[in-house]
Amino acid sequence: MVVLAAVADLDPVAQADLGRAVALDPKDLVGVLNDLQSAALIVRGPDPKDRRKNAVSLTEDGRRLKECTEAGEQANAELLAPLSPDERAQSLDMLRRISGVG
Repeated sequence: MVVLAAVADLDPVAQADLGRAVALDPKDLVGVLNDLQSAALIVRGPDPKDRRKNAVSLTEDGRRLKECTEAGEQANAELLAPLSPDERAQSLDMLRRISGVG
């Protein structure tokens, strides 16, 4: 999701610049981008600013996924609004433990 969000923010972005933006080793980034491209969430092609480089852009499905993620984050913020910051962190920690995520 971090890579997808960065592509959404920087679209189109040179693959090397994307790697620096998300602090991923180029080899690791290629694996992530391969998965995102296989899922039809991104496309790679020549960078419009420098055709020697690859650029990464979101597909329509990638944009929709990003919009859904933002809507989910907004819903979570509204749901947790009555809680203090400490209560929010505590609630999310308990939910993560229940769900087995981290």
